[in-house]
Amino acid sequence: MSKKGAAPEPREILEAPLTEALSERYLAYALSTIVSRSLPDVRDGLKPVHRRVLYAMRLLKLDPGSGFKKCARVVGDVIGKYHPHGDSSVYDAMVRLAQEFAVRYPLVEGQGNFGNIDGDNAAAMRYTEARLTEVAAALMEGLDEDAVDFRETYDGEENEPIVMPSAFPNLLANGSSGIAVGMATNIPPHNVAELCDALLHMIKKPECEPDSLMEFVKGPDFPTGGLLAESPETIREAYRTGRGSMRVRATWEKENLSHGLYHIVVTEIPYQVQKAKLVERIADLINSRKLPILADVRDESTEDIRLVLEPRNRSVDPETLMEQMFRLTDLENRFSLNMNVLDGQGIPGVMGLKAVLQAFLNHRMEVLERRSRHRLAKIDHRLEVLSGYIIAFLNLDEVIRIIREEDEPKPSLMAAFELSDVQAEAILNMRLRSLRRLEEMELRKEHEGLSAEKADLEALLEDEGLRWTSIGTQIKGIRKAFGPNTSLGARRTALGDAPSAMVVPIEALMEREPITVLLSRKGWIRAVKGHQEAGEDTKFKDDDSLRLALHAQTTDKLVIFDTTGRFFTLAADRPPRGRGFGEPLRLMIDMAPDADIVELMVHDPERTLILSSNVGRGFQIEEKDVVAQTKVGKQILTLGEGERAALVRVVKGDHVAVVGENRKLLVFPLEQLPSMSRGKGVFIQKYKDGGIADLKTFKLEEGLTWKSGERTRTETDLSPWLGDRAGQGRLPPQGFPRTNSFGE
Repeated sequence: MSKKGAAPEPREILEAPLTEALSERYLAYALSTIVSRSLPDVRDGLKPVHRRVLYAMRLLKLDPGSGFKKCARVVGDVIGKYHPHGDSSVYDAMVRLAQEFAVRYPLVEGQGNFGNIDGDNAAAMRYTEARLTEVAAALMEGLDEDAVDFRETYDGEENEPIVMPSAFPNLLANGSSGIAVGMATNIPPHNVAELCDALLHMIKKPECEPDSLMEFVKGPDFPTGGLLAESPETIREAYRTGRGSMRVRATWEKENLSHGLYHIVVTEIPYQVQKAKLVERIADLINSRKLPILADVRDESTEDIRLVLEPRNRSVDPETLMEQMFRLTDLENRFSLNMNVLDGQGIPGVMGLKAVLQAFLNHRMEVLERRSRHRLAKIDHRLEVLSGYIIAFLNLDEVIRIIREEDEPKPSLMAAFELSDVQAEAILNMRLRSLRRLEEMELRKEHEGLSAEKADLEALLEDEGLRWTSIGTQIKGIRKAFGPNTSLGARRTALGDAPSAMVVPIEALMEREPITVLLSRKGWIRAVKGHQEAGEDTKFKDDDSLRLALHAQTTDKLVIFDTTGRFFTLAADRPPRGRGFGEPLRLMIDMAPDADIVELMVHDPERTLILSSNVGRGFQIEEKDVVAQTKVGKQILTLGEGERAALVRVVKGDHVAVVGENRKLLVFPLEQLPSMSRGKGVFIQKYKDGGIADLKTFKLEEGLTWKSGERTRTETDLSPWLGDRAGQGRLPPQGFPRTNSFGE
């Protein structure tokens, strides 16, 4: 230590380029994050913090059959001896290992408030208690038998295991998630019985194809249950490559009530979805009227999940309702599979299902060999001691004499009876009370038993087949202890097919009610409730008046045709309601500035339309083909220079009657007018001057009908006007309106 007042020793300064210094330090940080924090080890499926928590609990003797101890005691040991980080991170990791809704096979058994599926946090660690579970005990089985390597802790005062012996396939059974630098991992939990079956299959057939493992591992098995709604091909590809995505849906059922009513009960929700936030999301959809077919949601959960969904009315189809719930809420969730783990050498990489299982088997083989050698060394030591005990028993009086009389009894014993150092030391350390148990038969019986065990272990170490048989027996024991016959091991996530692309009709998404749509001559549109007739009390802006009124339902679509030959589609519930003047229709659709509205009608996909330009060119088209998906509409009628769209009429017969501005009437069969999806069309009627005035379709046998003032007239003998399409026609019958219109 420098004296007080002395100048500090100068520090050595190393010059280096900034980019090089940053890259070196960032690389060191990235490697530390990847190896020591974020990615699990493929052998035991644990991250360092989880491994240290379990090891600290084991040293505190918090075994499954013992009592509980405060979590604060465990956290204190972990951060004081093994994990020099904040206590909150250690406690959070410990809490997750105890949450039955987060971990498929909990490693910690908690007592107290350890949080819930609603997203509530656990109580403070001074209030909660914990101990290990049987699964954790299986993970650490063999730690005292040199099964794995140990390393010094951060301060060099303690030792900690580098990896757990892991008799339990924890990585896939419990899954893992984490975000490192430049990489991440996300592994779902699986059913341990299925994993054990796959492991046994691999022991029997080491060269098996990865796809054959799908016969045993059907897919993830989440602790919260749900339905795995994904195709086997998608799951197979994800397991083969180690990357993929799987759809998980909530489990629901329909409960019938009186008077034909029903409600839907959700009993299981997807993994890692917080129930409270899910209910809040559904309530927001109801309040914002984005899901009008749902009336209410109630959370009636106790220990089991029970979310009650009430449809708006009894006519709502439950399948349609749930399909919308899956689309709009986390009742359907996607789990992204990314099996990025550290291998036995600590190198990160993405592994497929077979590679992960093979790494587990290789680890179990190494553990078996190390435990066998450790046990063999113990047996050799014990056999040596037993041999010394037998010699001492046969020469007990002489042994006692040497110990009483000799100043250095150890070398004297070794010289007198040809004992080894270990044997002489064992005899000298023997207590007097043990002399009465020195019976030759008992010693020889123990010697024979240990000799037989030694022979078995030596045979085991020499024969790889015997070792794999022993590993298979261990795996069968794990399957029996945590298999489907136990409450913990029964599969929770059901398996289903991938849902089809179900098209939900628009009427299923809103409440159906009658409305009357009003369009003014200046293009203002609004709706009023119910089917009403526009009367004198219907108000419009100055210099504006009613153009047309339509009776519709809120679930209908409105079709607009403008003078540019373009069709637009508008939901019938879009026009504003109330006593105001409405809104300009141009604000709802992107009409050209110089365009005007030709027609507004309620869409009927079963109808056929006839379109015509002002020069008399047109064609037939199915009305379902004019529906536009965007605001810019859909161009259907192609126009020449100076032309405009003039008419759109619904087909209601087998003949066409067309009248021009020159007051010439022509009647021809409807079949002469072609059907097209878009284009200019063909001439309907030829004109020397002017253009088309009106058009209608009718049944020839019923005659041609038109309105003249308040009267309706019908002409049945139409032979003078019958001709072919594109003809000029003749003057209409006497009494035909001077407006050149059929009045419809």
